[in-house]
Amino acid sequence: MRAMKFLIMNGAGNRFAVFDARERDGFELTSERVKALAKPGSQTMGVKGADQVIVMRRAKAQGADVFMEIWNQQGGEVDACGNATRCIAWLVLKESNKAEVIIETKAGLLKCRSAGDMRIAVDMGPPRLEWDEVPLKEAMHTHHIDVKVGPIDDPVLSNPGAVSMGNPHCVFFVDDFDKAKPEKVGPMIEYHPLFPEQVNVGFARVDGPNKIRLKVWERGVGMTLACGTGACAAVVAAVRQSRTGRRVEVQVDGGVLQIEWRESDDHVIMTGPVELEKEVSV
Repeated sequence: MRAMKFLIMNGAGNRFAVFDARERDGFELTSERVKALAKPGSQTMGVKGADQVIVMRRAKAQGADVFMEIWNQQGGEVDACGNATRCIAWLVLKESNKAEVIIETKAGLLKCRSAGDMRIAVDMGPPRLEWDEVPLKEAMHTHHIDVKVGPIDDPVLSNPGAVSMGNPHCVFFVDDFDKAKPEKVGPMIEYHPLFPEQVNVGFARVDGPNKIRLKVWERGVGMTLACGTGACAAVVAAVRQSRTGRRVEVQVDGGVLQIEWRESDDHVIMTGPVELEKEVSV
């Protein structure tokens, strides 16, 4: 494969290698190639590595501006990534001069618009809340699910909410991150037998009716500076458990995301920053 330029971008610290293959039909990625490119310390991505590798392709769906192919750090292809959606939308908005663009993913079509300088708002659509939509292995209400960490009679964590935002999320509400130990609990829950497709694990501390501090263990990645779909899932889970209002500022390790779960149409709107770090060749 001949050399190809790509962009290094991030959304609130969630870092991506972005390839534009819209005019290059022969460009294909393999799991091994993705892992070599994305791993921390790789020659091209540097110490931080990439949380995901993104490929822009010609849209397949009518009305869409671009198709976004998403690979995680472990070389698996996934359906959705909120922070990457903002990055791709920024690129397409910039080149098209449109007021709104539609990004096509395996999880569906996402409408995006500019929300200011280097900020993008994405309509993530309605959350999927039925047990078989998340999905879970067995039927249960997703408002709270039967997952506990620690002693049965005195668990450290319990009663998380389950939400799909195009990918599965399990959201625990915590008072103390040191006690919750996201970096240890995350990989345990990611492969919990209740989640047949594995799961992204959120640890949300509610700091007020409109404020959440969030840490996310992302499936196929690990602890990440930001997870856009994770922020959306945390707000949905918080609203369903009467912990917050529907418009919430979500502070992640890499920045701040504004999330609104609209009552009018059930859609979740995510607004946040985009950064273009540099262009490199591989």
